[in-house]
Amino acid sequence: MMAPKRVDDTHKKTNFKLVLPLHSIIAPFIGSDEGINFILIYEYTPAERERERARERMKVIEKIREASEVEGKVVFSFEFFPPKTEDGIENMLERMDRMVSHNPSFCDITWGAGGSTADLTLDISNKMQNMVKHMRAKYGDYFGITVAGYPEAHPDMIQGEGRATLEAYQNDLAYLKRKVDAGADLIITQLFYDTDVFLKFVNDCRQVGITCPIVPGIMPINNYRGFLRMTGFCKTRVPFDIMAALEPIKDNEEAVKAYGIHLGTEMCKKILAHGIKTLHLYTLNMEKSALAILKNLGLIDESRISRSLPWRRPTNIFRVKEDVRPIFWANRPKSYISRTLGWEQYPRGRWGDSGNPSYGALTDHQFMRPRSRNKKLQEEWVVPLNSIEDIHERFMNYCLGKLKSSPWSELDGLQPESKIINEQLGQVNLKGFLTINSQPAVNGEKSVSPSVGWGGPAGYVYQKAYLEFFCSKDKLNVLVEKCMTLPSLTYIAVNKEGKCVSNVGLNDVNAVTWGVFPAKEIIQPTVVDPASFMVWKDEAFEIWTKGWGCLFPDGDPSSKILQQVECSYYLVSLVDNDYIHGDLFAAFKDI
Repeated sequence: MMAPKRVDDTHKKTNFKLVLPLHSIIAPFIGSDEGINFILIYEYTPAERERERARERMKVIEKIREASEVEGKVVFSFEFFPPKTEDGIENMLERMDRMVSHNPSFCDITWGAGGSTADLTLDISNKMQNMVKHMRAKYGDYFGITVAGYPEAHPDMIQGEGRATLEAYQNDLAYLKRKVDAGADLIITQLFYDTDVFLKFVNDCRQVGITCPIVPGIMPINNYRGFLRMTGFCKTRVPFDIMAALEPIKDNEEAVKAYGIHLGTEMCKKILAHGIKTLHLYTLNMEKSALAILKNLGLIDESRISRSLPWRRPTNIFRVKEDVRPIFWANRPKSYISRTLGWEQYPRGRWGDSGNPSYGALTDHQFMRPRSRNKKLQEEWVVPLNSIEDIHERFMNYCLGKLKSSPWSELDGLQPESKIINEQLGQVNLKGFLTINSQPAVNGEKSVSPSVGWGGPAGYVYQKAYLEFFCSKDKLNVLVEKCMTLPSLTYIAVNKEGKCVSNVGLNDVNAVTWGVFPAKEIIQPTVVDPASFMVWKDEAFEIWTKGWGCLFPDGDPSSKILQQVECSYYLVSLVDNDYIHGDLFAAFKDI
């Protein structure tokens, strides 16, 4: 995939940056230009625009204006860079997931940060004199475009350890003016540590007629050596008092980080006091300092993070309105997305709105894992299995929080709502009902509940108790007998070959999670769909060997035990439809 290219004016040191509005998609880029410094805010390709004409969309500049100018709010954004290792990429994506939960206005990813190079070239790059002008002439206001600004002038304008000459600074400012006049929507600045320099830059921009928003780029100090390296590369002026404060603590990383949070907070306070309501944080893929600064400013409250749905929405414009999913892939969202990529429409409002689309075929892709997760599974699940009871113990320990990984989950540990019932889950697993998915019953909890809440404030959420597990045919027979005496329980059980035992019809879709919110229809984001369960069962069974057994050395007897379970057990989906007085775990008593 080609990436939008950010080239620093007429200079040859190159950065690459892609800005991703929330719910954006990444699509092939058309070209780039040496002699222009820009960030592309990607919206749609022309073909996608025709398909999605009726869909809601907002450019970054529109988000900023609506929040800061209309609503008077302070908005913030994050910048990341791609790590060089697979483990680093996985860690970055997990951090991004956590940080996006704080609702930044957008996130961007930069290539070539800190002096590294990115070997991304485009044939067209030397043929255009002004990329912003070209894009506006060819595409009108179709794209949102952000350009970079340098409060101290571009580093190549700064000679030695000093400052840019007045002439060089004014030339840099004039060039920025030409980029804005060509059609840029807003400016994000290079890092700085002298707030007065930034405020002067803003004033100078206004004096030459630049009226668009100017977003300050804030880079928290995380460690002393990295700080020196970055400021040296960017030729950023560092006030004497900052260096004096860092000198005695430079070998104490925690003290440096704490000072960096304090400094970043004070810089932002001063900037906000001058009426600027936008902040862009260069995270260097480290979340704690950036979030601590925002918390100090009162812009985020970690205790009130609210999920928009019980599952995380993908950052894909085609799925922005999707709000219903089968519960079976709750712990494997990436797999679900990969198996539904070909759908023309995504369910909204009711599962039936999906038009019964076909799932993508099960391939090796669904069983691929990042190296870091494979390592964790090796540590926790590759133990000698001498009997089926050893398997019971692995599952039980996972439910009790003693293990943080599971072959059936892409996530880390049990989800908060399952921890409510972890003791009961542990007992069920010890009896040989090997659980891979669960949720407790909820009757009208506030939607801001930290464990089961979703959908925003002022609502109430409900859910039926749900349990999904593997068990032997003998245990299934006993459970079916128990269910006959508990009329609120519905179940679907199927083995690897497709033999099914159930007390519901194939088309009986059961909503197991729903929410009631002001001025909205009832939202039911999670369902038990028997047809989808028959698709999911193939993936669930194959994990016994492709997700767990494959971790053992060839010929290890543990793999044979896992294969026997895969071939002889049933996968069961169990729902207690009485979410007020029901007791799903009563079905397992005396078994």
